[in-house]
Amino acid sequence: MIALLAAQAPRLDRALKKVAKQGGEVVLIDGTLIPTRRRTGKADRRNDSGKYRHHGLHFLAVTDERGRLIWISAARPGRTHDITAARHDHILAHLRAAGLGALTDLGFCGLDNDVRDPVIVTGFTATRAHKLTPGQKTANRVLATGRTPVEHGFAHLKNWRTLTKLRTDPARATHLLRALLVLTNLEVNR
Repeated sequence: MIALLAAQAPRLDRALKKVAKQGGEVVLIDGTLIPTRRRTGKADRRNDSGKYRHHGLHFLAVTDERGRLIWISAARPGRTHDITAARHDHILAHLRAAGLGALTDLGFCGLDNDVRDPVIVTGFTATRAHKLTPGQKTANRVLATGRTPVEHGFAHLKNWRTLTKLRTDPARATHLLRALLVLTNLEVNR
């Protein structure tokens, strides 16, 4: 049953084309860690996330402007960074092909270095030597407000109780999450 539902999950290129066809201009992209129970052995050490200090699997998700999940990536080890996962999935090329832009968090800084025609919008980062100006702080607040629906999309997905007890390999977790994506969209669209 899980495999049948997972097969119904849309591919990234088709999901983005559907958003563009419906008149959307921007999608929201973010990564999350689905906690897993630690399995024994050295093979599971790569699932340890230093950021969250927990074992888990990393997923990228794309939502529309209203926060409905439209695509979810394959499971990657918990130590995977957002920008690395986005590069492996060729998200930038898919966005350009669909003619869409994306709002992201600071985890995607450096993914889109095209100054003339940027597709991905991230916030401004501060360093010790470079403090943010009031305008940059305001821009970060506006961007954070615009990105709020992606967090709601993740919350809908993480409501499934089966994700609290996840102890499986990444391939099966990918099928499970894509099946839950299909079920979540059916539930939300009622």
